[in-house]
Amino acid sequence: MSTEATNQPLAGYRVIDFTHVLAGPACGYMLGLLGAEVIKVESPRGDAMRWRGGTDKDAAAQGRSTAWQTQAAGKRSVVLDLETSFGRTAMHRLLDTSDVLVENHLPKTLARLGLADLDQRFPRLIHCAMTGYGRGGDLQDAHAYDVNIQAACGLMTMTGTADTGPLRTGAPVMDYGTALAAGFAICAALLQRERTGTGALVDVSMYETAMVLMASAVTDMTATGRVPKPRGNAANSRSAMSGTFPCRDGLLSLGVNEPHQFNALAIALDRADWLDDPRFATDAARASYAAELEQALLAALQADIADRWENRLRTAGVAAAALRGLDAAVALPQLEARGFFYDLPGGGRAPTLPFRVGPTAHHPHDPPKNLGADTEAILAELGLELPHDP
Repeated sequence: MSTEATNQPLAGYRVIDFTHVLAGPACGYMLGLLGAEVIKVESPRGDAMRWRGGTDKDAAAQGRSTAWQTQAAGKRSVVLDLETSFGRTAMHRLLDTSDVLVENHLPKTLARLGLADLDQRFPRLIHCAMTGYGRGGDLQDAHAYDVNIQAACGLMTMTGTADTGPLRTGAPVMDYGTALAAGFAICAALLQRERTGTGALVDVSMYETAMVLMASAVTDMTATGRVPKPRGNAANSRSAMSGTFPCRDGLLSLGVNEPHQFNALAIALDRADWLDDPRFATDAARASYAAELEQALLAALQADIADRWENRLRTAGVAAAALRGLDAAVALPQLEARGFFYDLPGGGRAPTLPFRVGPTAHHPHDPPKNLGADTEAILAELGLELPHDP
């Protein structure tokens, strides 16, 4: 192992990734980026995401879909059939040598596969169970995907406009939000084990993750009783100068909520006269004349295109961003400067982590593996060999 790898925060920890689809594999991938040894356990048919997801149908037909590759790098791959006694024996030996199990199966599925009561057999194991609604309650065995959680949690009713009706976000944000929550919880459980010597069940709920991602809206509604309505591109601050506005060409997002921000905006837009206008001179006045202020802003923004306003306003200290498509967003030089992307061997770039621990970005040490590429080697390490059919 390289010096760089041994200096990673999770170096020396072994993680068993017994997950499928997006949220679970993403969690395993993130732990691997932080230096953990990650072993992906798949059934003989493999993670279904190998063959679906993304628009590259040829890659999917080869079991290497772009959706699977996104969180597949940096993992060893072993095939175990947990419907068989050999598969269960091998899985138990793996768990006996490991620090963390990440899985996203229903409790009843784990029981059927002989993976119930893991705390009794492996008392130092951190068992991260990721499910739609969490353990306990009537919904612990309910199937759920990102699309279901977005519908169930209330997010869709706040997204869109009165004309469009409820809208799902364009990306599986609940999957990846849950992956981040699980990684955070696993690290906390490992720290606790350092003090106590005992493992823990880390019970991660996609539904509760959604509530956390909407925390300010949840608190406001429960405190006031006012159910939020879809507000389109308006900002949560409800400031007349925060939201997304059309320019001469393109759309510009502004976050102008404080008096000094309004002053900077007015000067940058060559509308210093707003500062002396009694309708706009104070927060209270701007709230009373919000419609008039918005019309004045729209007229001022017609003087230039969104990209140039973005640069000018940022220089003035105003939070501003031109609306971009995903193609332009991933080309932002800031991402390159931070070393954010990992280049996939067959083409394409995968995100890594949205943070650093130390001065450099965290990248996987191995490319995505073919199904079962490390099966024989891992079994040999466990003192086992594949059974041969008679």
